[in-house]
Amino acid sequence: MDGVSHIAVDWGTSSFRLWALDRAGRVLAERRSAQGLATSAVEGFEAVLESHLAALAIPDGVPVMMCGMVGSRAGWVEAAYVDTPASLDRLADKAAHVPSVRRLIRILPGIAQRGTEGADVMRGEETQLLPLVATGFEGLACLPGTHSKWVLVEGGEIRRFATFMTGELFHLLRSTSIVAPAVEAATAVDPRSDAFTRGVRDGLAAPERLGNLLFRLRACWLLEGGGPNETLARLSGLLLGGELAGAARFGASGNVALIASGAAAELYRTALAIAGVDRVMLHDADEFVRAGLHAAALSAFRLERAPA
Repeated sequence: MDGVSHIAVDWGTSSFRLWALDRAGRVLAERRSAQGLATSAVEGFEAVLESHLAALAIPDGVPVMMCGMVGSRAGWVEAAYVDTPASLDRLADKAAHVPSVRRLIRILPGIAQRGTEGADVMRGEETQLLPLVATGFEGLACLPGTHSKWVLVEGGEIRRFATFMTGELFHLLRSTSIVAPAVEAATAVDPRSDAFTRGVRDGLAAPERLGNLLFRLRACWLLEGGGPNETLARLSGLLLGGELAGAARFGASGNVALIASGAAAELYRTALAIAGVDRVMLHDADEFVRAGLHAAALSAFRLERAPA
């Protein structure tokens, strides 16, 4: 492929995303699949990677920078955690080497928090913070996902962070809990609905009652005939409100960078507005993980930056 400088890969538990980039970080080609860790462990990590590169006619010798769960203990090669406070501009220096006779391959490390702040880990989200820090940002970054992250960034470092299992709880509650029958026919959550707004406000006001408020979703369905879309929106709102209440104790006020894509971006932006956080800068998560991998590749592989 003409002009390709390096490959960027975000390899998670259930998904695989690959971009062929030039020196300026422009996308020349892209590949996506559901070949996450479990599938790739059976097929072979290198076999999966090289099959995608072969489909794009990427020659041997083109280096690859990766992030995500591919660097976990269950992944290809474990990339050891970097402890907080973690300097993001040195992250690429600590990338793990993956043995390969065909090309240079590196995996960015995750971040670990220990001690008085409470044990916590992230793997993959730190890559999305690289382009954010490059802008000089200081404050709180919110990264929605299955396990959402709230990260305090100061002086180019991850000072501390907190993880909220909001996405996983939403999936479990809507699919396997006693609330599931009440939302079985629901389509998608509408962040503009009154039910979502009420849910966020109630979750914010009384996070200690979240278990009770969640059970009431079933009671309203049984006794009052609550509709599935309204119930699902309230479920989402309650969980987001509870998360924001926790983030407020973590320090979520003032300057917040929201790094999100798709439906999550609008849900979180709306919830933050309901919570009274009016200074929110939205950044696309896909663009930021790609930009972070690009910056790390330039540093780790000593690639010359394209002229501006």
